[in-house]
Amino acid sequence: MMKVIEYDPKYRQDFIDFNTEWIVGNFGFLEKEDLETFETIEQSLKDGAMIYFAIDEDTQEAMATCMTKPMDGTCWELCKMGANEKYKGRGAGNAVFEAAIQYAIDHGAKRLFMLSNSSLKPAMHMYETHGFQEIKLDNYEYERGDIAFEYIV
Repeated sequence: MMKVIEYDPKYRQDFIDFNTEWIVGNFGFLEKEDLETFETIEQSLKDGAMIYFAIDEDTQEAMATCMTKPMDGTCWELCKMGANEKYKGRGAGNAVFEAAIQYAIDHGAKRLFMLSNSSLKPAMHMYETHGFQEIKLDNYEYERGDIAFEYIV
């Protein structure tokens, strides 16, 4: 069985590890913005962000994680979604993604925003399944970012 929980410091390193493994595995390196996110987790939480974890109830291991954080006004970003490869295909990524969406909406989001990479076909499918629409940007912020999505609440 799986449960979804809000941020617990004992899973902090899993958040960093899952995201690092995923980013490096897909793109070869972390960017400055990734490191800043990992270094400022507690401050982001104080500023209104939330990180969700899907936890295997039998082993108490983290299965997946996803962060949401306020950007400006009523716009929130969904970011830093990663999973434990051992639990791939068990719905953990989808569960934390949905929890992060709901948290943002519950905390006043009228627009949800995400950056991604168009080569990540399963991720693209998940975003579209949840009603996200592609938008064009002048600046994609990350070197690996080549596609952006929004969801209007």
